[in-house]
Amino acid sequence: MSPKRHPTPLSGGDRKALRKELQKSRGVTLMLARQSEDLRTRAEAMLREADKLSCESWNERMWADGEPIDPSPTVDQAVNGGFPWLQIECSRCRTPRDIDLAALKTPPTTCVHDPATRLRCEKCKNAGKRPPATLLQMVPKARRDPFAPEG
Repeated sequence: MSPKRHPTPLSGGDRKALRKELQKSRGVTLMLARQSEDLRTRAEAMLREADKLSCESWNERMWADGEPIDPSPTVDQAVNGGFPWLQIECSRCRTPRDIDLAALKTPPTTCVHDPATRLRCEKCKNAGKRPPATLLQMVPKARRDPFAPEG
């Protein structure tokens, strides 16, 4: 969009008035931009807090009921709320494992409990078994992976 062109008035008083109005308009523009930025920052912080509370609520319901609860937060909400890791356990050998939700190859709008049905234990998979994983909870930090090489 091309900038607005204001015709320059011929008289000196009109030129001063136009310049004054343009400066006033620029000042209002800057003020509104700052307010917008401030509100956007506060809204993002509130959204992060809401996502965090949603994840904590889901974790509590999982603990109380002992099974995946529908609806669960989306992968996007979990990562934004500070819970980027999903703890699972093999239903056969009881090996715990942490899954990075951000690394899952699913759309960010996928509910957290949906991909859990497709997650399998690496140890049992190598033994020719494919038992499903049991969801435990979402966590902010991963536990040390027992299969990771020492470094």
